[in-house]
Amino acid sequence: MEAGGAERSPLAQMRRGVVEHCVLALLRERERYAVELVEVLRERGLIAGEGTVYPLLSRLRKQGLVETEWREGGSGPPRRYYRASAEGVAAVERFARDWAVLRDSVDLVIEGEGERA
Repeated sequence: MEAGGAERSPLAQMRRGVVEHCVLALLRERERYAVELVEVLRERGLIAGEGTVYPLLSRLRKQGLVETEWREGGSGPPRRYYRASAEGVAAVERFARDWAVLRDSVDLVIEGEGERA
């Protein structure tokens, strides 16, 4: 761990590199509100807490990758629902293709087949 408690393990770095695309993939499936995203990402071991998700959603919204809508609930305050925009869906699809290529390449090297001449 480095100062401030930020973990710098390879796994933590990989998680940080993919969480944005995982959020977009979840929002491509259906609309969700932030707390729901936090729960799903935490269950899957991709984040430790909600501090990652809120700034990420704000950035994705500013980039035009997600759209939002406020909705009144039966009880409690209104909730902001997020969904992937057309640009967000396209970004997830590009990432999925790139991820498959990268994953396959890394697997070949790790499995000892990376030195084909």
